[in-house]
Amino acid sequence: MSPTLKSELPIIAIVLLPFIYLACIWNNLPAEVPIHWNIDGEIDGYANKAMLITIPILLPLLVYVIFLVIPKIDPKNRLNQMGGKLQNIKVLLTIFMSALALFIIYSSKNQSLTNPNYPILGIGILFSIIGNYFKTIKPNYFFGIRTPWTLESENVWKETHKIAGKMWLAGGIIVVLASLILEKRTNVTVFLIITGIITLIPVIYSYVKFSKEKNLI
Repeated sequence: MSPTLKSELPIIAIVLLPFIYLACIWNNLPAEVPIHWNIDGEIDGYANKAMLITIPILLPLLVYVIFLVIPKIDPKNRLNQMGGKLQNIKVLLTIFMSALALFIIYSSKNQSLTNPNYPILGIGILFSIIGNYFKTIKPNYFFGIRTPWTLESENVWKETHKIAGKMWLAGGIIVVLASLILEKRTNVTVFLIITGIITLIPVIYSYVKFSKEKNLI
């Protein structure tokens, strides 16, 4: 089902929130604002406040536009076959990116990163939500575990996404719990390890599964 203006208005409103917030605080911002923080949450980079405009453009707006475009250029039209599930993923990712943009702009305004664990906690929640949707994603060139082996075999795609879905769900829960109980530097380390595991293992699994299916090993 193609999106209509009426159905897209709530998502467009979410995309616009960081732009509206930035416009409201613009005159109160100093000429130079922090745009980068180190692992301890300390400011280590400043730029002209005009740079803040790129944050909502590159986060919620870009993600929203990508999700509008890719179903139209999907050569096998598999994404459109996902129906409401693709729309749900679009909404969730847009909300996350909009919230992240608001957090960054707010932190720049206050010249303080409230808690570096907050964005990581949000990513953990996102991992879990996406993991829950993995098993429903149809083979496509834009979203999911896209390796030469999953794209070559629909069965490998299906089995890989079953495994990946469980791993992303569990990994996301671990990231959320770590963000709530661990010190920020330790939490960043845990986050990077978990991200590496849930990213690499499904790729390796897809290769092994494909090789067994084709009697290559």
